[in-house]
Amino acid sequence: MNFQLRQHHLLAALEQHGSLEVADMAQQLQTTPITIRRDLAQLAAQGLVLRTHGGAVLPRPDRAPVAFARKATAQQTQKEHICRAAASQIADGDTIFIDCGSTTFPLCPLIRHRRVRVVTNSLPVVFELLDSAVQLILAGGEIDAARQAAHGLVTAEHLRRYQVDKAFIGVDGFSLARGLTANSEHEAAITLAAASAARHVVLLCDASKLEQDKFFQFAPPTLVNTLITDPSAPAEVLDRYREAGLTVLT
Repeated sequence: MNFQLRQHHLLAALEQHGSLEVADMAQQLQTTPITIRRDLAQLAAQGLVLRTHGGAVLPRPDRAPVAFARKATAQQTQKEHICRAAASQIADGDTIFIDCGSTTFPLCPLIRHRRVRVVTNSLPVVFELLDSAVQLILAGGEIDAARQAAHGLVTAEHLRRYQVDKAFIGVDGFSLARGLTANSEHEAAITLAAASAARHVVLLCDASKLEQDKFFQFAPPTLVNTLITDPSAPAEVLDRYREAGLTVLT
């Protein structure tokens, strides 16, 4: 099990229990206490946990940063379900874009063995797919430490230079009324750049984000060709999406 997967388990345990012990987690994850201590040291350096004697606790809520690793633990079962459906849409030889969102990240272990080309701005995606069958292209630019991704004008311009078969994107909110919405303009600019270079745009979105409008509206719902969500999404909402011409998979 690599660091990305271990940190998901560690942060999930902390979210559930509020604290953890090194010895217990080493046994659960079938690794050594030294490895768990090293993982916790890295998470502590990012401000995601506070070290204690023999373990770790979550930071105080008012000090906890918004970070990729914390977001990755939310709705984890739903995200894995969504990504299994997304993986079935990828054909050998495809060039695909995977964004830096936590919903798209579980797609990585499902395609490690595939002969595909992946364009991304996400450092976790790159680390997960290194030494795999996948050909990797990282869009460069300024690094957002919290999201562990490149962003900004240079990154967006870099992405627009490529032609991809399918762009797998996440979003903070999606509704028929306002389309795609984000918590920041940085995320929106990257999504638009990737979508403009894609023949087919696939939105991976768990049910909690459907018919939710966030701070910044940046694209109509017609930007998306296919929506993949989880089985808990209300049937009447999905029916409205299909009536509007959107392909919906659960």
